[in-house]
Formats: sequence, structure tokens, C-alpha cells
Amino acid sequence: MSAILIIDDEPGIRHTVASILEDEKYRVFTAEDAISGLETLNREIIDLIFLDVLLPKMGGLDALEKIRKEWPAVEIVMISGHANIDMAVRAVKLGAFDFLEKPLSLDKILTTCRNALAIRKLREENKSLKRISRIIKEEIIGTSAAIGNVRETIRQAAESDARILITGENGTGKEIIARAIHLNSARSENQFVDINCAAIPETLIESELFGHEKGAFTDAISKRKGRFELAHGGTLFLDEIGDMSLSAQAKVLRVIQEQKIERLGGEKTIETDVRIIAATNQDLEKACEKGRFRQDLFFRLNVIPIHVPPLRERLEDIPVLLYHFLKAFKREVLLETGAVEFLTAHEWPGNVRELKNLAERIAVMHRGDSISGEDLGKLLNKKIKKHKIKGNLPEDIFERSFNEAKENFEKCYLEFQLFKNKGIISKAAEAVGVYPSNLHAKLKKHNIAAASFTSE
Repeated sequence: MSAILIIDDEPGIRHTVASILEDEKYRVFTAEDAISGLETLNREIIDLIFLDVLLPKMGGLDALEKIRKEWPAVEIVMISGHANIDMAVRAVKLGAFDFLEKPLSLDKILTTCRNALAIRKLREENKSLKRISRIIKEEIIGTSAAIGNVRETIRQAAESDARILITGENGTGKEIIARAIHLNSARSENQFVDINCAAIPETLIESELFGHEKGAFTDAISKRKGRFELAHGGTLFLDEIGDMSLSAQAKVLRVIQEQKIERLGGEKTIETDVRIIAATNQDLEKACEKGRFRQDLFFRLNVIPIHVPPLRERLEDIPVLLYHFLKAFKREVLLETGAVEFLTAHEWPGNVRELKNLAERIAVMHRGDSISGEDLGKLLNKKIKKHKIKGNLPEDIFERSFNEAKENFEKCYLEFQLFKNKGIISKAAEAVGVYPSNLHAKLKKHNIAAASFTSE
């Protein structure tokens, strides 16, 4: 419900305009002068002001200028019984939405009110969209289709309060994605509270989540709020939830169902309004099958799944990410061709975290303006492997028949795709644009063993 403030020294005007707006279900406040109006603005969140030009103590145009500086998001409509063109032009230049002449008509008041509030809403939405785009663009780096899908899911998921399960290997940036979702949501003004379920002993996890009363256990020397209470109105990020004990899982499930918690050792029930985002590097479906994770909790958490691909599955993002990290470390280093080849050939077991560490190492240890594959090999203490594709094109290929040249090229091309995709048939087939069964047939035809391209 929008809140509207009427500032006018005529009681009749205040009463009439207030009655019209209250009939339309707006919350209405009134003030007899600008000073009282400013006091109302300090106490209440106001969306629109009807402001008289001629006021005692402080003139309406002076008040307009002051309000514009201190409450820039508020729309202001000036009203006057002694208006002239110069006054109206000055008011608009100072930031007024419109200028109405007395006597005020009911239709004019309502039309102006609706238009002003619609413009305010549009401005706020545009501001929010720009903020969302900036956060996602700055935090979720990459040009690959895989990371583009993650960004789009964040945009869609952030608008709701649905629970989210983020999966991916260690170091892929699951927490960054959780924070991006929170910052893009309606809860962004409230707390983002995180807890690493794998880092807290099983005996303490419930106390960390739900809090405890004084004397609840031996070391409980004072009352303490848990993460659910601290995140009230905001977002709770349960990192590595696959490591949570079954006992704690049961209690988390109950909180999700009832939206209430009880501190350990306490009898008071505490209401909680929390959006839950969970993350894990484990396969929770398999964990459910083995009895290590509650299936009912898995289904509750997995409303919107987001899978973060490992770095080796989005090779085109590696140079972009490296430049981004180098910029953060205030270094500009040109990647030579050999460096790009080295980066895309490396397995990156530590994913984005490992790449960021390398960027910091380059910023500290490397002195040149450009960097080669050999330089990167030394920094990572890793030898560069000289990969050779068996089916090199013959030098006299252009002198051969078309069919023979085509066969030579196809073999070389297939071996290259196998090398690039570490011998994984499904990925190589996707890159080539054929079904895996068709690729198998082509490999058999050319006597190519996919196993020989599997990474060591």
C-alpha cells in the first residue's frame, strides 16, 4: 500500500485530498507546513507528496529542493492557487513530477497520483534490474553457454522465495552464486547467513543452527541465537549440507515444514522467516539410496536445482576468468598462444579457486608484460605435455583424390575432438554434432581407439 503525504496550510485542502486518497485505499499523512512534513518524512516511508507552494516557515519550492536532496526516490506534485508559468517551470527543474492548480478536481488528483506512483515503481524496478545485472555480471564470470545458463537461472530464481540446491565440485563458486541470488532477491536488505556443515562437529551443529539457552549443555555458559534466528527475514546458506548428520537433517526438515525453531534447552517456540539455499559437492540422490541423506529433505531442498560446471567443462571461460582475477590483483599480463593452450590443457582439480590462486601467483612472481605456456608450467610446477595427434594431414593432401583427402581430414578431425574432450565419447560426439553411436562407427572405420586420448 503506497503512502502519501499532503503538505498544505489550508485545513480544507488537507481534509478533501486526504478523504479522496483514503477512499482509494492509500495510507495518507498530512502536515500544515514544510517543517512538520519533513518530520513525517523522517518517521515514515513516503512514496508521494502533494506539496503546496505557499507555506509558512519554509516555502514550498525550498522544501521541494530539500526533499529532492534527502529523499530522492519520493515523487512530488506541487499545488498552488497562484500559479504562473515561471513558477511551474522552476518546480519541474527542481524535480517536481507535476504542477496542479487549485481548485483541485477529484479526477485530476487521482490521475496524477496513479501516474506518479507508476513512474516511481518503474524507476525502482529499473534501478533493481540494473543492480541485479551488475551483481551477476561482476560475480558470475564467463562467456560459455554453461555459465550463461547459470546466470539466467539466478535471475529467475532470485525473484521467488523457492529453496535452491546448488551442486558442483569444490572450488566452482557455489557460495558466490548463493550470495548473488540473495543480493538479487527481495531479501537483499536483510542478512545473508552462512554455515559450513562440514566444518562444524556433529555435536555442535544443532546448537549452531538453532541456538541454545544458558545451561543447555556443559559449555553453554550463556544464551545464544542460532543461524536460523540470525537469518530471519534473509537467507540461510547451508554449505556442504551432504555432511550434515541425520539428526540435524530431521530438525532442518521440521523447520522447513513448520517455519518455527526451538533453541536447545529451551521451551519457547520462535517463528522464523528464512529462505534456504543449500550447496553440496556430493551426489545427494546416491546418498539418499545409501541412507546417508534423508530423501524427504532432499526433495524439500531441491526445488530449484543449479549445477555449477567444473572449469574443465567450460574451457573458453578460463582466459576471461584469469584476466578478471589479474585485474583484481592490479596486474595486466598478455596471454601468449602457448599460455592459452596450457590453461585449457590443465585439468584444474581446484577449479576457479585454483585459477584465482594462479592469478595471484602471477601477480606476485611474474615480472613480464606477457606470459608463455612455459612460464605457467613453472608457476604451477607442472611440465608441459607435447600432445601429438596421430592423424596428421599428409603434405601432399591437395594432390590426392577428393575422397582420399576427405578421409584423411575426417580422421585427423575426429582425433583432435577426442583429444580436446579427453577421450570422452559423449562430449566428442556433441562437439562433432553426431550421435555417440555414429561416432563409434566412424572411429571403428578409421581404426581410432578413444581410450588412447583419455587424460592421465
